[in-house]
Amino acid sequence: MASGFFAILDDITALMDDVAVTTKVAARKTAGILGDDLAVNAEKATGFLSSRELPVLWAITKGSLINKVIIVPIALILNALFPLAIKVILILGGVYLAYEGVEKIIEYLFHRPKAGHEVIEEVRQDSTAAEAARVKSAITTDFILSIEIVIIALGSVAQESLITQILTVSAVALLATIGVYGIVALIVRMDDTGYKLIRYSGNKGFLATIGSLLVKSLPVIIRVLAVVGTIALILVSGGIFAHNIEYLHHFLPTIPSMLKEIAFGLTAGILAVLLLEGVRKIRTIFR
Repeated sequence: MASGFFAILDDITALMDDVAVTTKVAARKTAGILGDDLAVNAEKATGFLSSRELPVLWAITKGSLINKVIIVPIALILNALFPLAIKVILILGGVYLAYEGVEKIIEYLFHRPKAGHEVIEEVRQDSTAAEAARVKSAITTDFILSIEIVIIALGSVAQESLITQILTVSAVALLATIGVYGIVALIVRMDDTGYKLIRYSGNKGFLATIGSLLVKSLPVIIRVLAVVGTIALILVSGGIFAHNIEYLHHFLPTIPSMLKEIAFGLTAGILAVLLLEGVRKIRTIFR
């Protein structure tokens, strides 16, 4: 009886060792998309009132965890029974990401900035609705990026046993959420940490200097993340198209892959924006 118990423990230990190794491999392969995920979600989680930053971030984090709970089992089932469906889902997700990226560019280039009193009035009237809309948008974007993370992780352990696949993909999915949103939480609370350091030091000395640096750095980081997040949306979508559409994968092989992926993402995003605007105008005509 004792020998059987220790044999089970040995099997579990061996399995955990295998999962640790495969998780490291899968994490390395998903590092690029995790970086894009961080940039996109950090940009989406900033810009709220200080008192609402952590509640909003927690709402997005819970949505991200629910996304993973939905995606992981479906991905495992589809990978076993209907792998083509995964590719179709990825491409549709790529179109959504491309649309979001191009829409941000169009918003920046062509929509006039609002005057101060307009912004204040809008915040007063629609702060709750705007917050809910941004949380929903962030969770939707996280869903698409999570699919990409899970599929890449699953592909890295395709030759392993089913239990190893399940544990590895689940571990990567959980680490992705904790890691990404943990770092985002640190970013959005930089200014509050800075103010606390300044007050604690009486606005004198080394701690005050660090606090002032944190406060001044946050707006710069937010602006940089807005740009990086938009570029990440375009790049990720273009990468999805390049890796999952055979013709695009071999299209113009002499051109650097990053340039092609940006071109694919921009093209898909522009087409998606034009299509959606056309549908909106048609619906307006027939109302």
